[in-house]
Amino acid sequence: MAESMTVEGKVREGRGKGPARRTRLTGMIPAVLYGGKKDSVSLSVNAKQVGRILRSETGHNTIFSVKVTGGSEEKAMLKDWQVDPVSGSLIHVDLLRIAMDVRMRVSVPVHTFGEPQGVKLQGGIFEMVTREVEVECLPGDIPEEFKVDVTEMTIGKQLRAADLPMDPAKIKLVTDPQRVLAHVVTLKAEAEPTAEAAVATETAPAEPEVIKKGKKEEEGEAEGGAEAAAPKAAEKQEKKK
Repeated sequence: MAESMTVEGKVREGRGKGPARRTRLTGMIPAVLYGGKKDSVSLSVNAKQVGRILRSETGHNTIFSVKVTGGSEEKAMLKDWQVDPVSGSLIHVDLLRIAMDVRMRVSVPVHTFGEPQGVKLQGGIFEMVTREVEVECLPGDIPEEFKVDVTEMTIGKQLRAADLPMDPAKIKLVTDPQRVLAHVVTLKAEAEPTAEAAVATETAPAEPEVIKKGKKEEEGEAEGGAEAAAPKAAEKQEKKK
């Protein structure tokens, strides 16, 4: 079971980038353990063990034991973590102490299965809008996920947070019950051309005609100018004689 997982660690003495870099070279990563009305403790924890927890079915909602060398063993969860943007490896984690008898708020993923009727028979599109919801419960009652069959969904139908299967005696929904998690919508129709675009399309072919007309007018003016010049040339010839 995921709850039996253990993360080994030891108290971290040095602070700063130098000590943190040396810590990572040993297969450990800097961490902070806090919460539970106790002081925060700087630790170095096993990077592989933390990575295994994040890859587990329960992921960051996994409850595990933090076993500190020379110290006590405490229950905790991963509250936050940082990943190197280049290598993708973990570089720091925040661990939150938990008490098994105290309710807490967590985010739980929502997964759907089945092919909606609105997609299969009506040609619609299924869209996932929200992929997780926040709930409040005891650590031992945290669900791995919420799975919902969406086969009966037709166009216009919505899956809301209130539709998720959960035991209200154990789990309280914190997310707005009316929050839309998924829906089936129609295909978007091609956008109609705007009035401006329509006008531009209608007037565009007229440009060559305008240019052509302009050329004809210029040609006409040139011909008229030639005809007017002819009599003047004849008059000059008569004077010479």
